[in-house]
Amino acid sequence: MEDKKETGMAIFDGQEIRQIWHKEEWWFAVADVVSLLSESRDVKQYIKKMRQRDQELSTKWGTICTPLPMIAADGKKRKVTASNLEGIFRIIQSISSPKAEPFKQWLATTAKQRIEEMEDPERAIERMREDYRKLGYEEDWINKRLQSIDIRKLLTEEWQKRGVKKGKEYSILTAEISRGTFGVTPSDHKQHKGLERENLRDHMTNLELIFTMLGEEDTRHEAVKRDAQGFNENHEAAKEGGEAAGMAREAFELRSGRKVLSPENRKDQIKAAKTKARLEAEKKKLDK
Repeated sequence: MEDKKETGMAIFDGQEIRQIWHKEEWWFAVADVVSLLSESRDVKQYIKKMRQRDQELSTKWGTICTPLPMIAADGKKRKVTASNLEGIFRIIQSISSPKAEPFKQWLATTAKQRIEEMEDPERAIERMREDYRKLGYEEDWINKRLQSIDIRKLLTEEWQKRGVKKGKEYSILTAEISRGTFGVTPSDHKQHKGLERENLRDHMTNLELIFTMLGEEDTRHEAVKRDAQGFNENHEAAKEGGEAAGMAREAFELRSGRKVLSPENRKDQIKAAKTKARLEAEKKKLDK
């Protein structure tokens, strides 16, 4: 199986656990696990004291943990201390929590499911669909979001084949498409919606997703038509794709009288869904 740096997020008791595929297994954000089990408000300090208490763990820390790129608190990808399943189980031994055993079972199941998803992409799509349902999204929006993920994947695959470098160059091209489509960059779009660390596309309206897809699909079409190679030529294709989507947006707004760029976000909806999941989990414990 190819070692793809695929990142993801799973939810246990209403709390998110970041994860990344690395060296053919899933690695989990240590801070997320410790925060969940310890319920500490200062996770860094808790980890420091935990290592002071458990000298054996502290000695092995560099072997158990490794910094891997995940979405940090500021919404950007940064190196985050992560550990594989075996390492997380060792860390859990140093945390006294009634959640420890059910969490270990959940973690093992999650890791197994993710491996199955890597082998069968259809499972991954269904899991994403179910995750969005749990967060309160309606089916029509979910269908568009999954379609937008597909179109984005096709575009980035085309960029990769054409010599565009991941990271900064992808970001610049994405911003160019967004500027042409909506008249704003992704960072301005997030600010317009009152977002910080959140994923912009998870807070887009149906219309915003539709025009995002149009801009990215037309950019891919332009890149193929021009046989664009390298960053500069693909930048021109991105400009063309964004402008084409922007013209379509302006025509739609003129005809319908509706603005596509929206200040709406899903923060309250997501917060309510997570609270509901946590309360249901707590109720199950009390019922046992």
